[in-house]
Amino acid sequence: MSPVAVVVGPPGAGKTTIGTALAEALGVAFRDTDADIVEAMGKSISDIFTDGGEAAFRAAEEKAVAVALREHDGVLSLGGGAVLSEQSRKLLAEHTVVFLNVGMAEGVRRTGLSTARPLLAGVNPRAKFKELLDARLPLYREVASVEVDTDTKSPDEIVSQLATVLNRGE
Repeated sequence: MSPVAVVVGPPGAGKTTIGTALAEALGVAFRDTDADIVEAMGKSISDIFTDGGEAAFRAAEEKAVAVALREHDGVLSLGGGAVLSEQSRKLLAEHTVVFLNVGMAEGVRRTGLSTARPLLAGVNPRAKFKELLDARLPLYREVASVEVDTDTKSPDEIVSQLATVLNRGE
């Protein structure tokens, strides 16, 4: 079993929104590894970060990604930092990965610098968002089969483009 597509990207890229709509368009199930982690650990991602730190979350995330890649045959959305794991990147090499790219200004606007996103909390969330983009952009591109700029497209336009590409097997 293998996902039809694995969706990656930074916070605010639209991984859940696009992933859910893409799954519907393709007639398959949607799964989100962040939701898997919350369910498995019985607490919010913010609480996981607070209680165990980023290392505890990343360990749970790496496990959740490996399990979901084995078990799920629909559209799978990964958390924004899942690509930080070398093991997860190796596993992703065997799959069709959609990178939803979002620029800094649009990403900041979409996330609203939400406190529900623990890595964006703090004294200068805009600087933190830029730091995340700078560190992760090469990793997203490393694993990507398809890259879509989400800054100026509606979710419907993105889903239509992706459905066409995925149905052609590109």
